[in-house]
Amino acid sequence: MPKNKVFGQAEGDGELVNDEGAANTAAENDGFAWNRTLETAAKENADLSFVISAGDQVNKTGKPKEEEYAAYLNSEVLSGLAVATTIGNHDSLNEDYMYHFNNPNATEYGTTAAGGDYYYSYGDGLFIVLNTNNYNVAEHQKAIEEAVASAPDAAWRIVTMHQDIYGTGLDHSDTDGMILRTQLTPIFDANDIDVVLQGHDHTYSRSKMLYGDGQTHGKYEFSLTEDGSDYDWDHATNTETGEKISLNPEEGDEEAAAALDAFQQDNLCYTIEDVDGNSVTDPEGILYLTANSASGSKFYELIAQQQDYIAARSQNWLPSYSIITLTKDTFSVDAYQITDDGTVETIDDTFTITKTK
Repeated sequence: MPKNKVFGQAEGDGELVNDEGAANTAAENDGFAWNRTLETAAKENADLSFVISAGDQVNKTGKPKEEEYAAYLNSEVLSGLAVATTIGNHDSLNEDYMYHFNNPNATEYGTTAAGGDYYYSYGDGLFIVLNTNNYNVAEHQKAIEEAVASAPDAAWRIVTMHQDIYGTGLDHSDTDGMILRTQLTPIFDANDIDVVLQGHDHTYSRSKMLYGDGQTHGKYEFSLTEDGSDYDWDHATNTETGEKISLNPEEGDEEAAAALDAFQQDNLCYTIEDVDGNSVTDPEGILYLTANSASGSKFYELIAQQQDYIAARSQNWLPSYSIITLTKDTFSVDAYQITDDGTVETIDDTFTITKTK
């Protein structure tokens, strides 16, 4: 699929009417492609337990979006398979999300109009889902600690969140995607998180094994626009100084460019663990995975220079999905893409974490 060919993206002011309209057409197209991905994944993996979505089940921001949720939930695959969804930035500012998903162990932390953090256990895994559209990291820390206390002997601790603090897409990975990196990294380390599942950048990536550098760094967040209808994507706010950092400085604005450079340098807050090959035993670091578009629309470019923390990445303008295999001793992930003729192809080697402790 050429990179400029888009089938969905039901954004803007399109109205839902009986049989026509841009919003209907976009939702129908996205629903069709999403269903195709689900059916393909289910056919290739007959023993699927449930589906994890890293956010943005819809594309409208802060507006009613029933036609998009209907398309998301229409697949027959989901009639017999649970789905654990995450609140993305497009879900976050409207209550529609909470009308469609019944999340277990919902906490009072990390809330926006769509809801907050929650957690659940399945098999040998404790899964912690964070609404990182709320930038109060102290609340997310409480949610993580509450979840860990509920299942202290879980073999695996897996976080799902929308923003990819360690991603490699052009649109977000070096600007707003990493906005909470300096704050979340040490919290994940302190709570022995094993894997973080991410979205937001509409590209596939797998990080190296990462842990914090033990240094003190700044704290950043996003603010809402004046009318509260969306986030101010153009600026990162330093919560300690109040400084608003332009993420896209105008050409020639040396002061703004210097502030952005300082922000990006401050986010080099990680240590890369020395790992050979595609398996690791008893690592100190955390694996960060970013999912590409599963509906086959709204792909983003990879950032021009691959970051040093990225082990593998892919953008072939095709819908993709990943399969996680979890046992008491091993976590494995395989990533696939679906070609136009329905062929399933691997886009990364199997990566496995083994625990002996």
